[in-house]
Amino acid sequence: MRLIFWTVFLFIIWVALTMSFSNQELITGFVVSFILALLYVRNYKSLDTFRFQPIMYLSYLVVFLKNLVLSNIDVARRVIDPKLPINPGIVAIKTALQEDYKKLILANSITLTPGTITLDVQEDTLYIHWIDVRTADMKEAGEIIAGDFEHILLK
Repeated sequence: MRLIFWTVFLFIIWVALTMSFSNQELITGFVVSFILALLYVRNYKSLDTFRFQPIMYLSYLVVFLKNLVLSNIDVARRVIDPKLPINPGIVAIKTALQEDYKKLILANSITLTPGTITLDVQEDTLYIHWIDVRTADMKEAGEIIAGDFEHILLK
């Protein structure tokens, strides 16, 4: 059942990205989707607790896009106006996330927003290079950098 679900899910993504309905594209997309789904089902049994929750995904996407836009504006302002302060540094933040795949999503989301790059993840601590370190307090920095993302991932 999982194999069918993931094959169909990946095939829908394929069609949405290619926007092509030619037989050649559809066959290729189905074969690639099936192979990826087969690899996933065989190798990632630890994600059996994974549940498909469209509302949570949409919520996460909205939060991510909001943070992406705000971060882009902030970094662009710093580039255009040299008077704005830049205080780069590495901060450590703690996360309450337990599952590795959720930590991966959090780390990638932080890296994809301009001004921050996740350097390392060790246990429940993420080490992040931040373009404008506003605080050295681990809890406060975590709330500023990852708070929005983490709240949704905890659900």
